[in-house]
Amino acid sequence: MIAWDDFRLVRAIAQTGALAGAAEILGVNHSTVFRRLGALEEQLGTRLFERSRAGYAPTPTGEEMVRLADRMAEEVVAVERRITGRDLRPSGELRVTTNDILLTHMLTPIFAGFNSAFPEIRLDVAVSNQSLNLSKRDADVAIRASNHPGDTLVGRRIASIAWAVYGRPDMLGSTRLEAQDLRRHQWIGFSDGLGSIKPAKWLHERVGDEQLVYRVNTVLGLAEAAAAGMGLAVLPCFVGATIPGLVRLMPPDPKMEAGLWLLTHPDIRATARVRSFMEYAGRELARLRPRIEGREDGMADTRPAHRYAQEERPAD
Repeated sequence: MIAWDDFRLVRAIAQTGALAGAAEILGVNHSTVFRRLGALEEQLGTRLFERSRAGYAPTPTGEEMVRLADRMAEEVVAVERRITGRDLRPSGELRVTTNDILLTHMLTPIFAGFNSAFPEIRLDVAVSNQSLNLSKRDADVAIRASNHPGDTLVGRRIASIAWAVYGRPDMLGSTRLEAQDLRRHQWIGFSDGLGSIKPAKWLHERVGDEQLVYRVNTVLGLAEAAAAGMGLAVLPCFVGATIPGLVRLMPPDPKMEAGLWLLTHPDIRATARVRSFMEYAGRELARLRPRIEGREDGMADTRPAHRYAQEERPAD
């Protein structure tokens, strides 16, 4: 009989192509992985990996074990989700994922309030600008800026995140920027990691790359550079409104908007700690909707306020 831990061992080595990488995933040392792999290959009477300078590559037998390990891991996670979903008491650990800009400029006070209201729930916040996989339990809840949050999740669209042009008025001699003047100024742009988001495309189309004097791959860095006077920048309104020295120079453009979503997996949405967090965070975020949608920042925005259903629904 092959133990589940042996399947996990083979899967980890195949994923990383190295014993050291597998050891990190499994939480053991390098020598333990080396010893366990040797014992398993001896038990099976066949090699599971080819060793080379490039690393460890699975043999056909190893590939078969990896495929089976993947299916077993999916079943284990599914069982964990179903068991977790039966929990009725709002306690234990809750893993929440979000990005750095939402955490810094919006979520920390909400997390602090939740901690006071539900002291038996321990929040573990994973900050990532990549979308963690809720189906694989990388996180329990996601607070995500996206127009395509995933059709396997459930939750609420809280608001539309408005973006606008911000800068220091002393650079322009004015607090307003006209569309025909966009190419007359220096701009701060998005580097490769953020090149696919709507504001980056807007900047490329309206301003052009030749006016970009500085690029950075975080919105936090973008705001800091604009405040330092390096150039104009497009920022989320809830960020630009809080940076000293910056003013909004143009109204928000709907072409740059993205949805703000509060999401979880359907198997655990009834869990007491997940349900408690979804209700609390959803209520607190809804109170911030005017700021998120750019209706509390300098220039009057004549667009109608968005209204979203408060009930839970598939994220489509």
